[in-house]
Amino acid sequence: MALSATIHRFLVTLSDVDRGVYESLDLRVARHPSESARYLVTRTLAYCLSYEEGIAFSKGGLSSAEEPPIAIHDPTGVLLAWIDVGSPSAERLHKAAKAARRVAVYTHVEPALLRREAASRPIHRSEAIEVYRFEPAFLEAIEGAIDRSTALEIVRTDMRLYVTVEGKVIEGDLERVSLADP
Repeated sequence: MALSATIHRFLVTLSDVDRGVYESLDLRVARHPSESARYLVTRTLAYCLSYEEGIAFSKGGLSSAEEPPIAIHDPTGVLLAWIDVGSPSAERLHKAAKAARRVAVYTHVEPALLRREAASRPIHRSEAIEVYRFEPAFLEAIEGAIDRSTALEIVRTDMRLYVTVEGKVIEGDLERVSLADP
């Protein structure tokens, strides 16, 4: 018998000062049985930090090679942004860059690993791909504080994140890195 997804509910108060986005979000995020807590937290933060009209989690789930974990579509259905999580392959990034105007990756892996993978084959518009790295300790602290129903306050200012969970503030930097060697 196959295991089913666990639904996590996140009530988010988002204050993204860097982008001028202030929203209250009620998210229901399906966690696949094979999905780690770190990936769930990264995916949820990526959604919040990319929030704009037309954003949605993938309908196909995490195993879909055909669509990103998070996408932004315009009202006509045109894919505006492909938002990936973790450590996508060079082939996947190439496909994403051809499919969407904007590609972003939110990750916790070392930049050197992403760069090595990106150098393994040509990637369309690789210089335009936005890569944001969370500190692993920051994600770990959030992982330990979430439950199946969690209220979060997320503030981003000057690429510094402040996440409040159950009255505890967890701070971390959101580092912008390049796929090219420094």
